[in-house]
Amino acid sequence: MSPDNFIAAKAVEAVRNLYNTDIEPASLQVQVTRKEFEGDYTLVVFPLLKVSKKSPEATGAEIGDWLKANVQEISDYNVIKGFLNISFSNSWWNGVFDTIVKAGDSFGRFPSTGKTIMVEFSSPNTNKPLHLGHIRNNLLGWSVSKLLEANGHRVLKVNLVNDRGIHICKSMLAWLKTGNGETPESSGKKGDHLVGDYYVAFNNMYKAEVDELVAGGMSKEEAEKNAPVLKEAQEMLFKWESGDEEVVALWKKMNGWVYDGFDKTYKALGISFDRTYYESQTYLFGKALVQKGLDMGIFEREADGSVWCDLTADGLDRKLLLRGDGTSVYMTQDLGTAEQRFNEYNLDEHIYVVGNEQNYHFQVLKLILKKLGFPWSDNIYHLSYGMVELPQGKMKSREGTVVDADDLLEKMYQTAKETSSELGKIENMNEEQQDGLFRMISLGALKYFIIKVDPKKTMLFDPKESIDFNGNTGPFIQYTHARIRSILRKAAERGLGTGDGLKSDGDIALSAKEIRLIKLLSQYPDKVAEGGDAHSPAVIANYAYELAKEFNQYYHDTPILKEEDGKLLEFRLVLINTVAGVLVRAMDILGISLPDRM
Repeated sequence: MSPDNFIAAKAVEAVRNLYNTDIEPASLQVQVTRKEFEGDYTLVVFPLLKVSKKSPEATGAEIGDWLKANVQEISDYNVIKGFLNISFSNSWWNGVFDTIVKAGDSFGRFPSTGKTIMVEFSSPNTNKPLHLGHIRNNLLGWSVSKLLEANGHRVLKVNLVNDRGIHICKSMLAWLKTGNGETPESSGKKGDHLVGDYYVAFNNMYKAEVDELVAGGMSKEEAEKNAPVLKEAQEMLFKWESGDEEVVALWKKMNGWVYDGFDKTYKALGISFDRTYYESQTYLFGKALVQKGLDMGIFEREADGSVWCDLTADGLDRKLLLRGDGTSVYMTQDLGTAEQRFNEYNLDEHIYVVGNEQNYHFQVLKLILKKLGFPWSDNIYHLSYGMVELPQGKMKSREGTVVDADDLLEKMYQTAKETSSELGKIENMNEEQQDGLFRMISLGALKYFIIKVDPKKTMLFDPKESIDFNGNTGPFIQYTHARIRSILRKAAERGLGTGDGLKSDGDIALSAKEIRLIKLLSQYPDKVAEGGDAHSPAVIANYAYELAKEFNQYYHDTPILKEEDGKLLEFRLVLINTVAGVLVRAMDILGISLPDRM
């Protein structure tokens, strides 16, 4: 039983004995005592005043007296206004720690729930390389998947590649017009970068034509619709959807270049998928549902042949589902793929990791699926996240002003190398070991800096700040782990071991900082559950930082290897070894590795 549930249960007994009243444990609020006050956990007394008929202070004192007298695990208490701060006994915390140690690697991992959850993330377009925005998407999708696995769910990580549409045709057309047969091999560029260059080239051609039409007297709005190069791209899309062999062959070739480039970036990020879907194979899925909606009378066909769903009565607008020429839109595809996935995998939840600019899209998707009669529509969850911005502002793909993912990874590597060298973190390491350390630190810095921010918030990314070895950063936590491993190595060299066989019998006299560490360790399963419920790996990131920070304060004040009492020394080695283990498990959820040496 967790400490807060234990206190709630005992408080119920206290209220029954003191006030002859039965209350539900769930009606009580128990929280960790704030650091500026003495105590371990705090019971909020205010809801009990109606049964005690006394002041908050008097009620708290009466309940505190009863608990101290009747519950051997509770050693003391104090009352601050309506808050009863409770301290557990030394033996209680020894017992808690013993339970954590015995749990081993399973600590913080929940048993199977039998639920299957699909997490769709990444979803790149094949007309450009991955950029900083994609990195946040990928890191969120991966860490949320790992977090849900820790909560006992079966998780399927999937990617839907947007490999068709007008944006793809724009890159293809620009390559035909200006590429002169250029390939990744001939240019020395990654395939996704090469294709992205032609997407920018198309936009430059398009802007030049629009300017020329406007100069000739056409309105800007008309010019943007009638630019010849845009008309050509639209015609290419129509040919692709009609199966034109020449267009399809070019499409396959250029997309192949991009897939190779994506795979290299995913590997560098430590990202993988259980299944990859391609829009070219799924975009027709929703057409049968369009007919179903027409038959049910919830969709309507216009005179031009287009099909719409009128959602104005639900406070939304009319949504296009099929164009007049019979081609589908994103919503059509998403309706069809949702049905296909729920049928194929019998999903309990489907999570879409997509930026907050698509909030309306997913609101409409759920509503239309509900109108079509699918009971699982309520099990769709849009993990909406804020954009990543830079000190100089927002990024724009078509203008070529994005921060490229590959360039950023290389910059992070170089920054990690420079910072580590300056701080003397690479002494006695060969070149291969140094390279591995730099990659581990750079990825840890990047991932942690992005994941520690609540997904819903827009974030400002600063590469230099992210790689600081102090403060709330990945490298700080990595260095903390390396420091613990260094202590344990020195202990092993002296023949002390790590005390893995410790059996806590409650007679270790724990310091306040040791109790603080054990208390933080005991909260890890609750943080895993909290993060899973909120679909927020930021909960785990910030927990790991608090644990690392608390260890460093303990290390500063406590002589571990200098301790002369053998039993206390063994306990402290097991304690810091346990801290290291929980840090490893927590950071693994974030996709971050922790080095043994730094």
